[in-house]
Amino acid sequence: MSGKSDVPNSLPTWQLPAGVPKGVWEYAQAPHIAEEYDGTILGNDLTVFDQQVIARHCRRPGVVVDLGCGTGRALIPLVKRGFIGIGVDLSRPMLLRLREKAKQEGCAIWEIQANIVELGCLKDSIADYCLCLFSTLGMVRGRQSRRQLLGHVARILKPGGKFIVHVHNVWFHALTPAGRDWLIPHFVQARILRRAEFGDKFFEYHGIPNVFVHAFTRREFVRDLRSVGLMIEELIPLAVGRREPLPLPWFFGWIRANGWIAVCRRPHFE
Repeated sequence: MSGKSDVPNSLPTWQLPAGVPKGVWEYAQAPHIAEEYDGTILGNDLTVFDQQVIARHCRRPGVVVDLGCGTGRALIPLVKRGFIGIGVDLSRPMLLRLREKAKQEGCAIWEIQANIVELGCLKDSIADYCLCLFSTLGMVRGRQSRRQLLGHVARILKPGGKFIVHVHNVWFHALTPAGRDWLIPHFVQARILRRAEFGDKFFEYHGIPNVFVHAFTRREFVRDLRSVGLMIEELIPLAVGRREPLPLPWFFGWIRANGWIAVCRRPHFE
């Protein structure tokens, strides 16, 4: 099943939730995206590597909130290890698929359908861990909205709680001809003409037009995390295949990195 005919509940732009572009809304509402999701990411090296990062940093069972949880590929293994799982996603089809998978695995997971920019439904200091993986942060449009999301992360984490987040690197496009074909005119539009936000990209995905992702600079990513009081414990630049850390990161790593995984902590004293 594929194509836009499979996308219900299209909304005019003025009715879209904060930080949610039209393409992302339609992506979230499409049943075929949820049905195909597990097969689409099967064998993706990033989903293997970020699980290794999670295993290193999420050792003691506690409450974990997965923002943009999808079908639960990161959350279900943690719940099976004794964690209490809360999955948050804008997509009802994704959450229904998560419910089916959790039932098959004998897991109990709290499911919340919500815009991850607007998380007033979650109380302060409830989570020992928070996840925002697979460039979910980049699917939020507008720096103010992304910082609002990060502010919620800092709020819902317990003091000492950890946050693991992945983003793409905008400068990585400079390393391939196709990437430069997009990056050079985009740089002119964003940095010279000021008609766009640098790093914003729209593309077709599985029959849905104008799906959005924001790719970060290293400086922007670090500043956004620190702006809400999160302390960066580890900033992992990703190699081209995203299956391992970038070798020799000191050598133009801000360009060569495919993206970054950051492991942050909410300070005990603020």
